[in-house]
Amino acid sequence: MDTIFAVSSGAPPAAIAVVRLSGPRAFAVAEALAGSLPEPRHAGLRALRDPRDGELLDRALLLCFPGPDSATGEDIAELHLHGGRAVVRAVEAALAALPGMRAAEAGEFTRRALMHGRLDLSEAEGLGDLLMAETETQRRIAVRAAEGALRREVEGWIGRLLELSARVEAVLDHGDEDDVASVDPLAGVQGQALLLAQAIGEVVSRPPVERVRDGLSIVLAGPTNAGKSTLFNALAERDAAIVSDIAGTTRDRIEAPVVRDGIAYVLIDTAGLAEETQDPIEQIGIGRSLDAMRSADIVLWLGDEPPPTFATALWIGARADAPARGVLSGRDLMVSAVEGTGMRALWDRIGVIATGLLPPPDLVALNQRQRALCARARDALSRASQQFDPLFFAEELRGARAALDSITGRVGTEDVLDALFGRFCIGK
Repeated sequence: MDTIFAVSSGAPPAAIAVVRLSGPRAFAVAEALAGSLPEPRHAGLRALRDPRDGELLDRALLLCFPGPDSATGEDIAELHLHGGRAVVRAVEAALAALPGMRAAEAGEFTRRALMHGRLDLSEAEGLGDLLMAETETQRRIAVRAAEGALRREVEGWIGRLLELSARVEAVLDHGDEDDVASVDPLAGVQGQALLLAQAIGEVVSRPPVERVRDGLSIVLAGPTNAGKSTLFNALAERDAAIVSDIAGTTRDRIEAPVVRDGIAYVLIDTAGLAEETQDPIEQIGIGRSLDAMRSADIVLWLGDEPPPTFATALWIGARADAPARGVLSGRDLMVSAVEGTGMRALWDRIGVIATGLLPPPDLVALNQRQRALCARARDALSRASQQFDPLFFAEELRGARAALDSITGRVGTEDVLDALFGRFCIGK
């Protein structure tokens, strides 16, 4: 296996640039540059020289982390260089010229950690989310995943599943012996399988982690000239949409990402809804508006009629600053995007709804892949709880175990690794 290297700190120029080496030649190559190695896990100041001609590259700190007790499970050497671009380029060129050395691919350090059992697939997915986190909620949920919260949950399920499997296998292997013979060989086991299915199902039913990562969608909807674009700009705190008194100015959906109180949202301004129109472009815009409302997490409805019942909606009375506007009956809130009246209250109401739509940061949250596998395990256990034939019962348990093993990467992970690690930076 090649020894890989990459800058694992921020992109230069910087005060310090950390170049990480991982693989079987990490220590030999570090020694070729530095002349000698410090004690493991102790920093040593060394003059780094190009092995090809002895030219001084930099004076840097060198640290060594012997495998398998290292981040990747392999020997790791770290060169803490001065963070100028020319210094980093010179050291990388010297490393690339040595036999058995190559630049790392995106996520390859973490991939090697997975290969050597330093972390499992669920932890790697959490680390990927942590690297991409932009809000406090994203960070908290990603940290729990990266620190093994899901792995520990899955290991507990597998432990319970193995106990059930052992009892059923004993029936299959020694069912004719007195100590395991029974009138009902699965007595009590079906109930335990159902309880485990319910425990997994409770986690599956939680809100998905994608809502935290991608942001909750807030769709502003209503008839033409209802003040949607003005409110949209006020919520986005910039002029993202064109505002005009001309009806039908917004013809297509406009999106703007917003972070508020540690939660990510995607604001979506939509074309005004009209009962009848002969304009084919406007018809398309109205169709897209209805689609956006149906898929929205939250709808801010600015119409005079009550909001549709197929969405989580807040009925907003816009233009509260207008003369004789007053407080309109039935509205959840009255706001003025121009004067700012009611905007803080609107965000507070949105935050309350968001809390119920997002996974709790102190509990395990699943992504789409993990949820599908957990659902498969839950369904297999539910079917097992209704079986009276030990052979079929055992087969359902094996299916549940295979699904749970796929969550942590023990089996069937090759098809997801490339997509996962492609999100990582080169030095991670």
